[in-house]
Amino acid sequence: MPDPVVKVADVMQTSLHTVDGLASVQDAIGEMSRLGVGSLVIERRHPGDEYGVVTVRDIASRVVALSKSVARTSVYEVMTKPALSVAAEMNVKYAIRLLARYGISRALVTRDGELVGLVTLRDLVVGYAGRTEPRD
Repeated sequence: MPDPVVKVADVMQTSLHTVDGLASVQDAIGEMSRLGVGSLVIERRHPGDEYGVVTVRDIASRVVALSKSVARTSVYEVMTKPALSVAAEMNVKYAIRLLARYGISRALVTRDGELVGLVTLRDLVVGYAGRTEPRD
């Protein structure tokens, strides 16, 4: 019997936390700490723009490890843009393959061109295993 299809929408996080690209890295760290998250979505500047993502890893490797000032470095200097996105209706197996292939840990989730969530590799793997493995 084939595995049941688990879609990205089934395991994604729908509460998105955003920050302006012009904010300081210090502000972004404060927001991450306050919210208990490891990444923030960078808002689009205009309708033709793309979303970005800044993660704790970005800050660690592109600011702290290089002894840059967190107060004087802007988020846009260290964010990843455009951020990888996957369709909400995508099978999680394919989303896992995509993230693993590019060595990234999270992707934005879209439906009909609109941002609807965020999914991490952990969300995908745990969600896939939890819905496809036989239960005792």
